[in-house]
Amino acid sequence: MKLSTIKDILPTLDNVAFQLENGTWVPEHFHVTEVGVVTKHFIDCGGTIRTEKVVNFQLWNADDFEHRLKPARLLNIIRLSEDKLGMEDADIEVEYQTETIGKYDLEFNGNHFVLRNKQTACLAQDACGIPAEKQQVNLSALKDRACCAPGSDCG
Repeated sequence: MKLSTIKDILPTLDNVAFQLENGTWVPEHFHVTEVGVVTKHFIDCGGTIRTEKVVNFQLWNADDFEHRLKPARLLNIIRLSEDKLGMEDADIEVEYQTETIGKYDLEFNGNHFVLRNKQTACLAQDACGIPAEKQQVNLSALKDRACCAPGSDCG
């Protein structure tokens, strides 16, 4: 989700709620402790230099059980961050503490925000010698195709 998208969604909401992809809810007393820009400048295994930039939200749970972040407040935090940090309309990455600090992509399902698990990937598969994924064929689907009879000269 891009920053512009969350800015469009927030004014339509009564509450801000986040749910992990596995169905676990982020406790409703969470805090957004950081909004920032994270730039990753790196070289992939194929030797290509790359730069990635994301808008980062950090969610944190405290013992402040009465805290409830309202949509207008989060929108104000985003606008302040845009003004002070010169943020671009980049993809949002959310950091949230589970067993360790997890990084998640952000989606909206029409009711609440969903933290989608991020996956690693090789960006230079051709340079690494990783073979292209082979097409899976169900052998039972081949039974209707013409085939050679044993002992025939068709092959």
